[in-house]
Amino acid sequence: MERVVKVQEAKTHLSALLAEVEAGAEFVIARGNVPVARLVPVEPAQQKRELGFVPVKFPDSFFDPLPPEELEAWEG
Repeated sequence: MERVVKVQEAKTHLSALLAEVEAGAEFVIARGNVPVARLVPVEPAQQKRELGFVPVKFPDSFFDPLPPEELEAWEG
């Protein structure tokens, strides 16, 4: 169960709360008796994928400037 922490306690002990969150704990921060936020660990970032993971080759015309009417449609 998540531990409820009042705002003042959270401000005073933020570093300690963050250390507990890094270890997997979760907290609800409350103003008075009203819960207003949850302090939870963030999901670890996925490994960055290397470019070129899909074998595709664009024709040289792909990089040509857009025709004026299509450019107008994109730029509105």
